Amino acid sequence: MAAKEERDELAESLNDLFTSVSTMVKSELQGSTNHLDLLEKMNLRVAEEYKGFGDVASGLSVFVEQLKSKSGSFEEYAKQIDVIEQQVTEFEAVISVLDRYVSMLESKVQSVYQNPSPS
Repeated sequence: MAAKEERDELAESLNDLFTSVSTMVKSELQGSTNHLDLLEKMNLRVAEEYKGFGDVASGLSVFVEQLKSKSGSFEEYAKQIDVIEQQVTEFEAVISVLDRYVSMLESKVQSVYQNPSPS
């Protein structure tokens, strides 16, 4: 009978051991499940936030394309402005030459009136 009691005690101890191990494994699995649930929620939140960034990036892309098309039409005007600037520079050079010539003529006219030749 002592052997049977020892078997019962052994069986009960093994049962307690397996129950404890089973509880521990269930707890570990529940902890892992909780972590995975948290990660899933975080991923969904980040995906939602980045979706908004994607919308903003798409809007910016459209805006940049619009600016590019507008800047293309301004390029023609910029070329015209460069041509006008070149012409102004040339006119300034001509005006400078004419100004010196007029100054020289004024000097000659003044010298004739100041020193009239005897006639």
